[in-house]
Amino acid sequence: MPEVLLVLTNCPDEEVADRIARALVGNRLAACVNQLAPVDSIYRWRGVVEEAGEIPLLIKCTRERYPAVEEAIRQLHPYTVPEIIAVPVVAGFAPYLRWVDDETQPPLTA
Repeated sequence: MPEVLLVLTNCPDEEVADRIARALVGNRLAACVNQLAPVDSIYRWRGVVEEAGEIPLLIKCTRERYPAVEEAIRQLHPYTVPEIIAVPVVAGFAPYLRWVDDETQPPLTA
């Protein structure tokens, strides 16, 4: 069974969220990215409590592709320190998990 991860990140707006989601799926780093409804985030940044509207992304990838997923998010994300959290999927529908693995394989080169 492939090692599937659920990666979470929050984006400042829909444009950034769409750009990251399309890049990850388009480059076969993620099989699927869900862009969720806007949320209000309250957090401490540099000693000050802040509040911002954000767009959460749920990214399905494999452990093997995680380093490239993290790097892509870091490159495309405008935040200095974007949230990038990977949670292992400990159970799931086997055909779905295989699909995630299949869709995140690097393209064959001729």
